[in-house]
Amino acid sequence: MPQRLIKKKLADTSLRLRQLREELKVAEEQLVHFSDEADEARLRSLVSETPLADQKHREANKHAESMRKHKNMLQTEIERVEALQDELLDQMDSKNA
Repeated sequence: MPQRLIKKKLADTSLRLRQLREELKVAEEQLVHFSDEADEARLRSLVSETPLADQKHREANKHAESMRKHKNMLQTEIERVEALQDELLDQMDSKNA
């Protein structure tokens, strides 16, 4: 692969990593919020023992779990893009040797 193309792919990869890391920060903050909400809803459900409180607890738990899955997906994608970046750097290094 020509070095010019490797540099372009490295620049794109770097930009994508920055975007993913920003998304991860937001997802982590939202996960804390949704987890706190789910915990509060669980306590309300235990104290009130009403079907409505139990339903709110289940919904809050679903939101937290959904955000947890999203966060994990972002972490996996970051790892994948970092591996691609490492490959590109290795290719660039081998061209310079």
